[in-house]
Amino acid sequence: MSMNTVLLAIGSEDESRLEELAETAASVVDPNGRVVLLHVFDRERYDTIETQLNIDPDSEVTPDDVSQRSRIVADVAERLERAGVDYEIRGALGEPADSILERAEGLDSDLVVVGGRNRSATGKALFGSTAQRVLLGADCPVTFVKEQAEERTEAAVPA
Repeated sequence: MSMNTVLLAIGSEDESRLEELAETAASVVDPNGRVVLLHVFDRERYDTIETQLNIDPDSEVTPDDVSQRSRIVADVAERLERAGVDYEIRGALGEPADSILERAEGLDSDLVVVGGRNRSATGKALFGSTAQRVLLGADCPVTFVKEQAEERTEAAVPA
């Protein structure tokens, strides 16, 4: 199956799994395809970032502009660049699941990559509400990247 356009959705709660998200998107996109890196902000987070960046609320700054100046977006973009993947950065303001689904459809995405957390003690994946709504609502396949357990990262260090 052709993976020409992969939508990689990230938010501030994905900070602990940026590497996994970037690697997943880079490993599935076609060699001449592109990853669209979508940072979804809720209003509160967006206002905070605007303030931190000294952006005049009356200026013509768009969510795309703000996401390009986000630290976690820069982190993922750098990882995609190192992997030699063509990417573009987009921002969206609003309810995350709706924003992701809307953008996936608008871009005619071949795949959506979304993160979530493992919420149960038994280790069964119970998705966060955003991931669950994207999984159920998307018109294309969705790859869910869950947070890795802490032990795994420590165990990966060679003895």
